[in-house]
Amino acid sequence: MALTFQLDPPLTPDLRDGILGLWADVSNAGGAVGFVAPVAPEAIRPELVKHMVGMAEGRQRLLVGFDAAGAPAATAFFSFNTHRLMTHWVWLYTVMVHPAHQGKGYGRDLMKAAEEAARGFDGIDAVRLTCRGGLGLEHFYAACGYKEVGRVPGAIRVAPDDHRDDITMLLSLT
Repeated sequence: MALTFQLDPPLTPDLRDGILGLWADVSNAGGAVGFVAPVAPEAIRPELVKHMVGMAEGRQRLLVGFDAAGAPAATAFFSFNTHRLMTHWVWLYTVMVHPAHQGKGYGRDLMKAAEEAARGFDGIDAVRLTCRGGLGLEHFYAACGYKEVGRVPGAIRVAPDDHRDDITMLLSLT
């Protein structure tokens, strides 16, 4: 069964807790979403609160993919630029699909839903995201239409002896 995507769903306590659980599960399965395993939802909460503040201020928007039971199974956050010379593109952050749903094409579905949502934002010509090197994520995003436009070698330290490239990807909407 496919996921049902919703842009800007009401942020209820259940959804908030579901996103925290999703984020922890993805991180603990080795996902590159800002944390290194092992991590508990409470350690992630401050980062989610930052996203929630951005949403309340109109600087960010949330896309959620719900599974058949109505639980969040995938997310992506859009972040709008405040610099007047960069308001024509958005960032895409915290792109994740629950490990139990990986391998079903839901990642591509999430990226397609994100593209469709971005096309509906006034004045937006492109979507940018960054990904952690060493996992092949840039190949996944390339298959979704993104082009690599920058790479900083060793910019991400996941452990004292494990440095990864920070890769910037761009999807043109024009």
